[in-house]
Amino acid sequence: MRVLRYLWVPLFSLTLMAQTTGSTGSTTPTRTRRKTATSARTRKSAAPTTTTTDEIRSLREALATQQQQIQQLTQQLQQRDQATQQQQQQINQLQTAASEAQTKASTAETTSTQTAESFTKLQSDVADMKGNATNAALSSQDDQKRLGAVEALLGRFRWSGDVRVRGESFFQNYSGCVACVDRNRARIHLRLGFEGKLNDDFIARVYMASGAVTNGAPSFVDPVSTNETLTSFFERKTIGFDRGYIIYQPQAAKWLKLTGGKFAYDFPSTNLTFDRDLNPEGFTEKFSFDFSHPILKNVTFEGMQLLFNEVAGGAAGAGVNRGVDSNALGGYVSAKFQFGPWTTTPSFTLLNWNGADPIAQAANPVPTCATATSTSCIPQPSITITGTPATIQLPTPISAAPRIINANALNNATYIKGTGSGQTRAFVSGFEYADFIWDNTLVTPFPRFPVRVVLEYEQNLRAKLALLAPPPSKQDKGYMADVSFGQQKLKHDIQLGYSFFRIEQDAVISQFNESDLRTATNVLQHRFYANWLVQPNVTAGFSWWIGRTLNRNLQNASLAPGLPAGRQDPWLNRLQFDLIYRF
Repeated sequence: MRVLRYLWVPLFSLTLMAQTTGSTGSTTPTRTRRKTATSARTRKSAAPTTTTTDEIRSLREALATQQQQIQQLTQQLQQRDQATQQQQQQINQLQTAASEAQTKASTAETTSTQTAESFTKLQSDVADMKGNATNAALSSQDDQKRLGAVEALLGRFRWSGDVRVRGESFFQNYSGCVACVDRNRARIHLRLGFEGKLNDDFIARVYMASGAVTNGAPSFVDPVSTNETLTSFFERKTIGFDRGYIIYQPQAAKWLKLTGGKFAYDFPSTNLTFDRDLNPEGFTEKFSFDFSHPILKNVTFEGMQLLFNEVAGGAAGAGVNRGVDSNALGGYVSAKFQFGPWTTTPSFTLLNWNGADPIAQAANPVPTCATATSTSCIPQPSITITGTPATIQLPTPISAAPRIINANALNNATYIKGTGSGQTRAFVSGFEYADFIWDNTLVTPFPRFPVRVVLEYEQNLRAKLALLAPPPSKQDKGYMADVSFGQQKLKHDIQLGYSFFRIEQDAVISQFNESDLRTATNVLQHRFYANWLVQPNVTAGFSWWIGRTLNRNLQNASLAPGLPAGRQDPWLNRLQFDLIYRF
């Protein structure tokens, strides 16, 4: 309809023009038509017919132009209609938005009212919470105090220990040997302990370790081994206290350290003099001073009082020296130097063993006589006859003293002193260790592979001539060398090493040094070893011990079974495969 409103004027104009140039059937008054007809005849006779043709062409062109304008107007109207529709849609959207806004405003008003109510309630709750928080804070302080006390108590203790599983094989043979049989066994080694910090100045440590079972009963007479052999029909394994001691090291004087009890070594030593499983007993006093000097790093002095046999009341039973308390007194001095990558620590120990003979008697008591003519034994009482007629009175037999040390075989030279039932075994030599140890570490271009060299020379200053040595000589010296490459600190660390021992018969007391040697003294020993740190607390190790008796002609020499006279003791091969877990 809007299109017809815009088109009626041009259409009317075209119709009027057509009527002006058309037939006489128009609605013009008569007078006008007559004048027009007269004028037309006059023009017809005066102008050519081409004028009418031009006018028609012009009208057509005007009509075409009008049609184009109409089309343009039509397009404009369509565009306006589209714009109008879009405006209407926007208006509708605005109306919808206004309605939603009104709804939200109503909701907000309602929410505001509820919020005001909630705020009022919240204020009340906050007041309650403040009261509860005050009470809770007071209670929490009490709880924290109790928890802090528990934490402080637990923080004063630290557990540690290890489990070692070992496979061990022995091989020794010589041409013609009948009794040379290989031996294979499995062993376990268990240790568990804890350290308690009494305060900043005092530390106490207690450790337990596996022992042994003898004839179904716990046995603690081996001071140099904590291994248990897997045998005896699944018997239970025994355990005993291995260490227990107190350390006093004041914070105000850290250079001072006093130790008392049964303790781990805190003085320089190697397997030549003491087995690693043996823990001495007594007291030590250490004075250690550190320096910032570019070469001299430390100087240490220590006194030692090691107690190993006390005689109650100054008296003794059969087989033990009467009235003699036994101890080892001495000390050491050491210094630490550093020359670039080379760190060297020489040390010297002097240790005098007083009253050592009870060790020999405890290791190998004098036996009882088998016959009336036997010698070097405890004789039995004779039968006496009393009364008339004669009656026989049986005397009470005398038995040998029990064996108290079941450690290494006794290899030192000994003799029997005393008479009758008071006979005891004693050492030929006294013992006073003069022990020099030189410990060296060299840092290589490979940080995980340092080189360590430990050299040791030990001499017994109280050794006497061996009884059966041809010619007589003092068996008083011990030598040790250990060279290792690598370390055992980080995961997958590898350490390879070699050790050499040459220990003469009376260089050291045979009951207390390394139990894995071919024999404790009078021995020549080699050892190859390798360790791999599988995890920070797990070590896989291998040791190959190769040793033989040094002089087969000495008293108490350990020899292969059935070894013919004049033949050197064959090499004993001892292989050990270890897996150690530490915690």
